[in-house]
Amino acid sequence: MTTFAIGDVQGCRDSLNELLHEIDKASPNAKLIFVGDLVNRGPHSLATLRQIRDLGGRARVVLGNHDLHLLAVAHGIRKPHRTDTLDDILQAPDRDELLDWLRRQPLAIFEQGYLLVHAGVVPQWTAQQTLELAQEVETALRGPDWVEFLRKMYGNTPARWEDNLQGPDRLRCIVNALTRIRFCSDDGTMDMASKGAETELPGYMPWFDVPGRRTEDVTVVIGHWSTLGLVMRPDLIALDTGCLWGGKLSAVCLEDRRVMQVECPQYQQPFSM
Repeated sequence: MTTFAIGDVQGCRDSLNELLHEIDKASPNAKLIFVGDLVNRGPHSLATLRQIRDLGGRARVVLGNHDLHLLAVAHGIRKPHRTDTLDDILQAPDRDELLDWLRRQPLAIFEQGYLLVHAGVVPQWTAQQTLELAQEVETALRGPDWVEFLRKMYGNTPARWEDNLQGPDRLRCIVNALTRIRFCSDDGTMDMASKGAETELPGYMPWFDVPGRRTEDVTVVIGHWSTLGLVMRPDLIALDTGCLWGGKLSAVCLEDRRVMQVECPQYQQPFSM
């Protein structure tokens, strides 16, 4: 069965429908894996979330920072940002069902030799360790105290992974790596200040360029970093091609690395936070 990984949709339902139409023409009933940020800042967050949920077993999802932001805003843990487009979800009659479905999605998937996460991994982790650590967060999100977990999830410390981290610090570091990371130093210290407009940062490097990264033996598939554009390397596929900003919505076939893209209208000004 053919499988396509799809970049950040962020509520751009019309572009998603166009891309799915192209995928269906080429590979009817292909499996789909969304690499996070299903919602927010685009014009149709509610319809997008419903559509992806209703794909059922055809689609899998890894959570992105905007998806976690939705959960936090819905429970009063975070204030909405000026550029958020989440009100339609928050006011929907099926809001609780949608949020419950969302919180049960994973943060990492391994498929056909590909490791799929939203943002990246720290250089200290192997692919197997990434999956195990993601599962720790998934257990917290799916458990009875998941709202309390969200209350402790935000923050920029600890910035460097240590195997002996415990409690909220441990889970926060995992979340930041999988859903927020862009740059880190050669010792794996994450930069949490940059907003994505940069592709270079003094004293840091893109996480995927750190020498000796322990996930070099697999291809990591990410979204999250639209200024990178489409990146196709033996060890990295980056799929956030700026749909929200008037770029493209991109998908890649995991079997043969065939790329499919659709042009997108611009919904927001680049990098307004």
